[in-house]
Amino acid sequence: MHHTSLIALLVGAFVLAFALGAIAHRLRLSPLVGYLLAGVVVGPFTPGFVGDQTLAPQLAEIGVILLMFGVGLHFSLRDLLEVKAIAVPGALLRIAFTTVLGWGFGQVLGWSHGAGIVFGLSLSVASTVVLLRTLEDWRLIESEKGRIAIGWVIVEDVAMVLALVLLPAFADVLRGAEGGESPSVVYVLTSTFIKVGAFLAFMLLIGRRVIPWILERVAGTGSRELFTLCVLAIALGVAFGSAEMFGVSFALGAFFAGMLLNESEFSHKAANETLPLRDAFAVLFFVSVGMLFDPWIITERPLQVLATVLVIVVGKSVAVWAIVRAMGKPNTTALTITASLAQIGEFSFILAGLGLQLELLPEEGQDLILAGALISIVINPVLFGWMLRRERRASEERVQVAPPQVSPPIPEDLSGHVILIGFGRVGSELGRLLQAQKVPLVVIDGEDDLVEHARAAGLPSIRGNAANERVLAEARPQSANTVMLAIPNVLEAGEIIAHLRGINPGLTIVARAHSDNEVKHLLEHGADGAVMAERELAHSLAEMVMATPAFRGDRHLPPASA
Repeated sequence: MHHTSLIALLVGAFVLAFALGAIAHRLRLSPLVGYLLAGVVVGPFTPGFVGDQTLAPQLAEIGVILLMFGVGLHFSLRDLLEVKAIAVPGALLRIAFTTVLGWGFGQVLGWSHGAGIVFGLSLSVASTVVLLRTLEDWRLIESEKGRIAIGWVIVEDVAMVLALVLLPAFADVLRGAEGGESPSVVYVLTSTFIKVGAFLAFMLLIGRRVIPWILERVAGTGSRELFTLCVLAIALGVAFGSAEMFGVSFALGAFFAGMLLNESEFSHKAANETLPLRDAFAVLFFVSVGMLFDPWIITERPLQVLATVLVIVVGKSVAVWAIVRAMGKPNTTALTITASLAQIGEFSFILAGLGLQLELLPEEGQDLILAGALISIVINPVLFGWMLRRERRASEERVQVAPPQVSPPIPEDLSGHVILIGFGRVGSELGRLLQAQKVPLVVIDGEDDLVEHARAAGLPSIRGNAANERVLAEARPQSANTVMLAIPNVLEAGEIIAHLRGINPGLTIVARAHSDNEVKHLLEHGADGAVMAERELAHSLAEMVMATPAFRGDRHLPPASA
């Protein structure tokens, strides 16, 4: 059955990941827990079917490539430069602090200095996959907190690429061996910086022009299959070529390819086309992590496992919180970034494997790193969710103690105005159109940067969740004429509509929907209308057809939405 090992691995991984992920979701746990347990089941340390351990990491690497490419599609060079002041020093300081903690841990266990340093380095870098999954689940990728966290982990990835290249050159020194290794170390340092510099120059000077140009030409053919194939070829080809030519990681090459493609008008379509594959291969990443984990280490070395988890979840978190606060960011931002980075992942496994190969890290160290990774990945979504819910409760309490300050202020005699809930891509465009028509407008949004954007446009704006009745009351719905809900969460929108109907039954309420079921849900909760983008687009195109000389005045179109 050797020739079917790939098929057997894919079937076993996907079926078990689906079953255990569904059970985890049913128990109100993150599906990631189910994916990791699926890997333990098909791994070599449990009875029954054992997946091919040489194939699983390679499939997982494809998932990392596609995921990082997708992040790059939403993360422009401007975003990266905006957070460099906090991401670069923050990431480097955290790596140094965690490495010292790992070295101290190794000294307690009687390891060599080199083993402790490799152990600390392995615990210092967060998993990009876990971070992105968590930010996506809470819709924070495009927020300021999300951009800082992503920029932070990108800097860590670059640092780990350098560590992987430099570790072999310093291996004899770290083992305590005597001998003049200085020339080789200098050579490796110089060649590494030249390669990384050449990679950045190549991507920024050549890739920035060539990659968007290729995608635009392929999009011009009108073939969806060729477009999807082109996107995958760019993601995988650039990742592999960058690793072969410049010695950087697959993930870093894919991220830069996506980031440069972000400048193309087809970046949104490229992201949508690769989404199913990104999700499928990301699941394989978590399964491969589970396959490496020996569950018996928890019973054999419980204190060492607990100490490793505390370094990852507590030690690193204290460092991150202190660094972010020292950079002048508010406590809520510091706590969110802290929680998002309190785990380890793919680079940790690579570093541990290299340390073992170079005879720097004992097998016990690799086992502890894998145990710490799995446990921290399980804990992280729970910790992150608790932190965000705590932040939102604190925000609501502040609203109850003192009404939000708005600039420009809401006029005391304001009436007959429109309340716009949500100032994202849809809401900001809607606000611009209404403002151009001199319509009195009040904005409500829960994100600081979106509220600041609305205020900069001269719109009275309130920060907070409109589902909170006290926040909603600040916009004076009792004297308003219309409420427009531009938020994408239909369940939250339904709750807000119910509150509004209780305050002012005469309001005209229009909401945003993405499907017929969502339209039905909103209308049942009291909305006067629900606008579905696809339906409105079809109606507009049909109107253009009916306005042509062949059909003008002959027929009438039905209403576009409820």
